[in-house]
Amino acid sequence: MYKKALSLENKISKKEALIGIVGLGYVGLPLVRTFLSKGFGVLGFDIDEKKVGMLNQAKSYIKHFTAEELKIFLEKKKFQATTDFGLLAKADVIIICVPTPLDSHKNPDLSYVLTTTEVISKHLRKGQLVVLESTTYPGTTEEEMLPLLEAGGLKAGEEFFLAYSPERENPGDKVYTTEKTPKVVGGVTPRCRRVAKILYDQIVVKT
Repeated sequence: MYKKALSLENKISKKEALIGIVGLGYVGLPLVRTFLSKGFGVLGFDIDEKKVGMLNQAKSYIKHFTAEELKIFLEKKKFQATTDFGLLAKADVIIICVPTPLDSHKNPDLSYVLTTTEVISKHLRKGQLVVLESTTYPGTTEEEMLPLLEAGGLKAGEEFFLAYSPERENPGDKVYTTEKTPKVVGGVTPRCRRVAKILYDQIVVKT
């Protein structure tokens, strides 16, 4: 189990880890840009075929990820957007950035998070790191996601790694961009937290 963590940590530190980001909205797409700008390869996942098509044609829909930047990453084959969630198995890191709209009781609606987790569980392999960034309430990662991911037989903290790092994106803020905003990182085990911290240490000022 230690070797799995060490192998992933090394891939992350060398910028050789392939990053999968699920949800290409106002949180996910800036995160895509940040990982690309730091030298990582990125797979972007979304169920919206229109968004995926636009991105693969170098058409960005957020201001601080320009079409020119996007075109360069596409030409270098560092980025691909897709609706094929079977490609999750290729990623070394999977980051969930799907919406959590408030329900009628003003609580986060976890349906997108849980549906995404179920999809990930079908493609989960040994050595992967899964991180939840979507805004939610305490306990979601351990109480809701963990059982779904471990249902396939893999053990968190030993065969795969599960962490939570709440998104702090402020759309349109040119000062506190993704890179310049400190991140809180937690894991379901100390080893999970360590792997996730090493990941975010590559892209933000402080974890």
